[in-house]
Amino acid sequence: MSATERTRTRASLQSAFKTALARELSQAPGTPSKDAILRAAAHACRDLLNERWVGTQQQDNQRGEAAAVRRVHYLSMEFLMGRALGNALAALGLDKVMQEALDLHAGGVGLSDVLEREPDAALGNGGLGRLAACFLDSFAELGLPSFGYGLRYQYGMFAQGIDGGRQIESPDDWMRMGAPWEIIRPERRYPVRFGGRVVSDSSNAGQAGGRRWVGGEVIMAQAYDFIVPAHHSERVSTLRQWHASSANPIDFQAFCRGDYIEASRHRVAADALNWVLYPDDSTEAGRELRLKQEAFLVSASLQDLIARHLREYGTLMNLGQLNAIHLNDTHPALAPAELMRLLVDEHGLGWETAWKITRQAVSYTNHTLMPEALETWPVRMFEALLPRHLEIIYEINHHFLEEVKAQCPGDEALLRRVSIIDEGDHHGGHHGERRLRMAALSIVASHRVNGVAKLHSDLCVQTIFADYARLYPERFHNVTNGVTPRRWLAQANPGLSGLLDAEIGRGWRKNLADLSKVGKLAGDAELQRAFQAVKRENKEKLAALIRTQLGTVVNPASLFDVQIKRIHEYKRQLLNILHVIARYQAILASPNKAPDGLDWVPRTVVIAGKAASAYHMAKLIIQLAHDVARVVNSDPRVGDKLKLVYLPNYGVSLAETIIPAADLSEQISTAGTEASGTGNMKFALNGAITIGTWDGANIEMAEAMGVMNMFVFGLRAEGVQKMKQLGYDPKLYIEENRQLKAVMDAIANGTFSSGDPERYRAIIDNLTHRDGYMLMADFADYVAAQSRVDALFRQSAAWSERALRNVAGMGWFSSDRTIAEYVERVWSLKSLG
Repeated sequence: MSATERTRTRASLQSAFKTALARELSQAPGTPSKDAILRAAAHACRDLLNERWVGTQQQDNQRGEAAAVRRVHYLSMEFLMGRALGNALAALGLDKVMQEALDLHAGGVGLSDVLEREPDAALGNGGLGRLAACFLDSFAELGLPSFGYGLRYQYGMFAQGIDGGRQIESPDDWMRMGAPWEIIRPERRYPVRFGGRVVSDSSNAGQAGGRRWVGGEVIMAQAYDFIVPAHHSERVSTLRQWHASSANPIDFQAFCRGDYIEASRHRVAADALNWVLYPDDSTEAGRELRLKQEAFLVSASLQDLIARHLREYGTLMNLGQLNAIHLNDTHPALAPAELMRLLVDEHGLGWETAWKITRQAVSYTNHTLMPEALETWPVRMFEALLPRHLEIIYEINHHFLEEVKAQCPGDEALLRRVSIIDEGDHHGGHHGERRLRMAALSIVASHRVNGVAKLHSDLCVQTIFADYARLYPERFHNVTNGVTPRRWLAQANPGLSGLLDAEIGRGWRKNLADLSKVGKLAGDAELQRAFQAVKRENKEKLAALIRTQLGTVVNPASLFDVQIKRIHEYKRQLLNILHVIARYQAILASPNKAPDGLDWVPRTVVIAGKAASAYHMAKLIIQLAHDVARVVNSDPRVGDKLKLVYLPNYGVSLAETIIPAADLSEQISTAGTEASGTGNMKFALNGAITIGTWDGANIEMAEAMGVMNMFVFGLRAEGVQKMKQLGYDPKLYIEENRQLKAVMDAIANGTFSSGDPERYRAIIDNLTHRDGYMLMADFADYVAAQSRVDALFRQSAAWSERALRNVAGMGWFSSDRTIAEYVERVWSLKSLG
């Protein structure tokens, strides 16, 4: 940006802020509140970003049919965006200008205070949504023609509170003070149908029997745009969110009769689509709502894609060559069926032509190795809600199975295994209920299918997708995840960012591979001391937050041992808690000396994360963490040697405080269960050392930085599989390990539950008799690895050198590299062959 442009942009921001603040004050005269200042600042930035949005769309609309890269339409049920103001100001290069505007027009309030007033956008929950948010950042940074498509959730997943150690869910009313970042697009509005019936239609030129979907309920999808800026150009990417409203807002006749509840029934039903991310699917109503959300997202997004393409090119024949439709897991797996419906029923294309376009356009990323996590839906639910889609899926499946028969004649078992329809008549069926396998539909309809780390991708083709991989080996590949360095280093950790700028220059902000230069400097004593000072400052900030939120005082000089992620048995927060108990018992047994004869290394264990509202075992693990923390933290014999804290309502902003402060990153999933992980990358990027299993992207991180710079423990994926095949008995590990038995006995006898031995009976029974995630098998090696952590932490120079080598090894784990690989192999025109 030239000096003239910078001056013009500075003036534009200050003028826009002054106008927006005046508008806020006209509604609430007096001294402006920080919330009013926040809204004014957001509106001022949004106006500048909207100018960039117009420019980006003009560039993309002029690409022409010869463009090497197709326009990407990234469909995801969640986008965990976090706060937007800090990111916008950083991208615009206007942080100081905004503070000047605050000094001039808002009484000199600090920008940091205003930034803290912004709520996290509750549009996502975990790693899936945060990955999607990183991808939007990289779409903009790489100048990729693109739209992210999601839903405009009003209350997110839920706000997590803690009452007596128990998780309490409440609505996350993040838009209660307005949503200043979103821009409504009134002209982008599409109908989405549910229910009704399918009738024959001889006027339909399509080849699928001339069918037309009529009747039922029509819901309107209204587009709201959230603009995500690049940091090194004026490009932006767009998150287009859909908001549902009834096509018939009220029944006027019922209203006139005074039956107001009946008059508004359709409106409430439509509104419910936008209330909550991942409604509790333990009930039939919850499952139905989730399916409607997925269908609503897919239909609105594809109608928008087709309308845009027709405006630009006037024909649908080249739609697949110029557009990529990417499924972020199986939630948007209805996309192939909906695209076929639109092309055949609404636009009159023949089946073969429409299928060719669909196969060109669609690609799919899988994010799980657990068969139970692959979405399936009862056929009866489709018959009621999506009857035309069911017909189309039957037709897709018929053509697919005919292809399989030709390739593998006589293999009836294979046909049953790969069919999109699970007939429920074999082992593993759902009690005789016929179901649709959405992962199968995604694979059959996609030209490319990928996992998100090398081990994950390998296991996909060896296990859950083995049959499909044998049929279509060229379809499967790997793209390892990455994170955006703009959010997760430059903004989250300004102290370390400034240190890196001074040592290796600012090039890493655009090309993260430049971090490799840090490796040559990691042994420098002066750099180590500077790194330690930055880390200490970040730890003091987190310690202050812990004291404010929980009333617990922790020592910033202690080792900060952190595990922050969704609470799930396979992620093994429980193994972490078992180690805390073992450490607590060891301190009581020998208060002055650790088992190695040296002084105890003070340790603060930090856990954060939400459990799904219907996931009883995960919620019980949260309660156990709080009970253990209550006992350990209040025991005067322990003091600062050990603290356990559980920070509630985990989200992006909390992560931005926790991750820069971490010394040790807990990535301890059972080997072969974690698809990739991106928290592991964020921690290492900020100078935390990983203790982890040989799982997901931990493996590639170890290869990038050197395995000696991580603490690796536990069974590997093949060892887990072999042990399960031979017959795994967790009781043997408990009986043979006195330390483990003491831990289990303490939980079982009520030591941490006020003498109530029944409170954690379910946990003890599970670990003793089933232990599906092999905690008992890995416990001893985990504790031994933690002893190695202590030994290294006592040597501050050696610890700092290893931490800096973690930073240096993270250059490959940028989401920019991830997106460049998707473009090369999946979204480019040449990827179609």
